Amino acid sequence: MDKRCKASFLVLEKNLASFPVAPQGVRRSRRCRALSAFLSVLWSRVPTNVLGGDLRCCCRDPLTGFYRDGYCRTGPGDFGLHTVCAQMTNEFLEFSYARGNDLVTPQPGFPGLQEGDRWCLSVTRWHEALEAGVAPPVDLHATHASTLEFVTLEELQAHTLT
Repeated sequence: MDKRCKASFLVLEKNLASFPVAPQGVRRSRRCRALSAFLSVLWSRVPTNVLGGDLRCCCRDPLTGFYRDGYCRTGPGDFGLHTVCAQMTNEFLEFSYARGNDLVTPQPGFPGLQEGDRWCLSVTRWHEALEAGVAPPVDLHATHASTLEFVTLEELQAHTLT
């Protein structure tokens, strides 16, 4: 088995344990080609950020994102559109609490946030905070491109993490 094929299998075993195995009787090399093709398609569909590049991880401690994978990506069921990677400020946390979204108090499966933590925010909440003058700074490389349907790149750039 060549190195690239072996690497594809290792990635598959590590991250895609639920992927079905090839039918009995299919030679390993054919299965390897199929898996390599599958992985290349998977990797080519990396979500983009607001700058047009690959979406980067926002934060893994605390683990954020609608899918709790560290990325501010969205999909079916994410009605809040948690696409903005922001660094929490006390002003924003207080603003969010006043709007009925307590991001500070720990809950089962949620550690509670404090100033300095990064978190995938709902684009509508970030926009509300922008209008109120308390928008937290954002990581443009970790903010999903779909955010631009609701706010401008210029608004985001004015609040870029330094």
